[in-house]
This record gives sequence, C-alpha cells and structure tokens, in this order.
Amino acid sequence: EAQLMLKASAREFLEGECPRSFVRAMEQDERGFTPELWQKIAQIGWLRLPFPPEHGGEGQDFLTLCLLLEEMARVCLPGPYFSTTVLCGLPLAEFGSEAQKREFLGRLGDGQRIMTLALLEPNVRYDTSGVQLEATARNGGFVLNGTKLLVPYANSVDHLLLPARTGKTADPDEGITFFIVPVSAPGVTRTPLATIAHDPQSEVTFQNVEVGRDAVLGEVDGGEAIFNKISHWGAVGSCAMLVGAADVVLDMTTEYVKQRVAFGRPIGSFQAIQHHCANMAVDAESSRAITYEAAWHLAEGLSADQVVSMAKGWTGEATRRLYALGHQCHGAIGLTTEYDLQLYSRRCKVWEMTFGDTNYHQDRLTRLAGL
Repeated sequence: EAQLMLKASAREFLEGECPRSFVRAMEQDERGFTPELWQKIAQIGWLRLPFPPEHGGEGQDFLTLCLLLEEMARVCLPGPYFSTTVLCGLPLAEFGSEAQKREFLGRLGDGQRIMTLALLEPNVRYDTSGVQLEATARNGGFVLNGTKLLVPYANSVDHLLLPARTGKTADPDEGITFFIVPVSAPGVTRTPLATIAHDPQSEVTFQNVEVGRDAVLGEVDGGEAIFNKISHWGAVGSCAMLVGAADVVLDMTTEYVKQRVAFGRPIGSFQAIQHHCANMAVDAESSRAITYEAAWHLAEGLSADQVVSMAKGWTGEATRRLYALGHQCHGAIGLTTEYDLQLYSRRCKVWEMTFGDTNYHQDRLTRLAGL
C-alpha cells in the first residue's frame, strides 16, 4: 500500500512539475536540469529515499526505488537522479566508511551535493575487463591517469565515483579499486559529448590526478563486489525506466490509431494495426514482470546474477520492438521533433544500451550457465 501511495503521489507531482515543454527546454539547456526542480525533489524526500535512517534517509528498498524510476521515465524527467541516488548513493550507503557516509549521504539527500558514476572507458565494456584507468600508489595516496567516456551530468556534479586499476593480474576481477574524486581536482578535464537523447554526457580525462587514501570506497583491490552491485542496480534501474517509457509509448500509440483515419476509417480498426498494439502490450507487461522480479531479488539480498541479465536482456529487446512498432503505427509524424513519441524512443535507446545491451546479457547468461 505504501508503494502504491508513493507511485500515485510521484505521478501527480511529476505531471505537474515536468511537462513535455520543460523536457524540450532542458534538451537545449547546458546543465540539462534546473536547480529549482532538483531542490523540490530533495524536499519531498526522493533523494534520500533508499538511504539508511541513521544517515537521514527513508530506508526504502530497491524495489520501491524502481517504482519511482518508472514514474520519472514516464515524463522523461531530466536531471542526475539516477546517477546521484542509484549509481553513487547506494554504493556509498552499502560500502562507504562511516566517515564517507557522514560526509556524503546527508548532503546527497538534501540536494546540496550531486555525484555521478564514471564507468565506461574508450573500450566501452561493461564488465571488469573494461577498467583500464590506472591508479598508481604514491605518498600514501594514489595518482589517476586515463579516460572515462559517456559520464552522465559530469558537467554539473561535485564528485565522481569511478573504478580504476590498482593491480594487474590475469583475472580482470582482481585489482579494481573505487575512488571518490572531486571534479575540481587538478588534472580533471571534462569535455561535453553529443548524445541521441540530448542529455549532458562528457568525456572525463585524468592526468596525474592525486587523491588521498580516504578517497577509496571499500578496500584497495577489493572493488569487484562494488562493481557487480553497481552493475546490478544500474541494469535493473535502466529496466524500470524502460518500463515507464514503454507504458507511455503504448498509450500514445493506441490513442493515435483510434483517431488517425485512412480509407474512411480509423487505422486502429485494421487487423495489422491491432496486432501491433497487442504485441506492444505483451512486450510492455512482460518487461514489467521480469524487471520487478529482478528488483525484488536485489531488494531481498538474493542471488541475482541470472535474473538481472534476463531482465536487462529481455527488456532492452522488448522495448526496442515496442517503440519501433509505435513509430510504425504513427508513420512519419512520430519522427518529427514536434511530436512527443521521439522524446521516448531516443531515451529508450540510451537506456537499452546502458549497463549492457541484449547481446551482452545473452552472452553473460551463457557464461553463467557454464556454456
């Protein structure tokens, strides 16, 4: 009941605060969101929703968080909520030292600090073998050298959370360490990148960036567990956003085919169009089912490797079919910038690729099965 109340109140708030005119305006804004809306989100408690109560949080589980992400995706909410709260806040809450929790969680929760995850590198791999940024031990701290790509909202955050290579062995899971790095550190350079969703992403380079031992999240060379947890949270969170967008695309399409007339009758009366809409509905509902199965596993602390890859692999492909059929039913108007459908299909493409596409997770499932 509490989750349904959160979902209903979130929909009411977001529909009032984030009309599609605002989404379009933020696509042209250098920051990509407004501090005013960010503070409103902080005031209603969403930024601290999954954090432990002893650090000022609401103590809600990951499944509840996915419900909120779904509602945010329904309106294409711009801003670094996913990167700050999910990809950085959750790791800090679970793996951070007491000092790090005191330093960051309260400020993240009240909107005074914004963070983002810098994961991908020029090799564009979502597994541990993709971590090549070097962290060399020196004078009790570390020196970072390398490049991170497609870092969301790097232009407006205070700190980056990133994995780096502190040891090289034959096993890519070993020798990974996570660091919390202020973007103001000497040697950090951010370069904006153009993206299909018009969301602010950047290339971030590190040239002899010095950080102290207190910048390490967890243990030195012990970042595999953090990497895997972030990958799970990120993949399922992306699924939740795909589900939210899929619902809107389905509703938008069924409404359009009822009104669009061809050959003297609504095109929704043609069997081919009806089958398209039926297939879209199946893909939307099946994606929701597997997404919340995976979210429940994570919320309950259960083994989730297989179900996470099942969810991301299926949902990415199913929602791609869904919005492709949506465009097919709309015809040319669905591709115009004046029409709303493209707002969702462009973002769905980004979420589909985030934390691994269908091919990546199919391969991962075969490895988990020992094939």
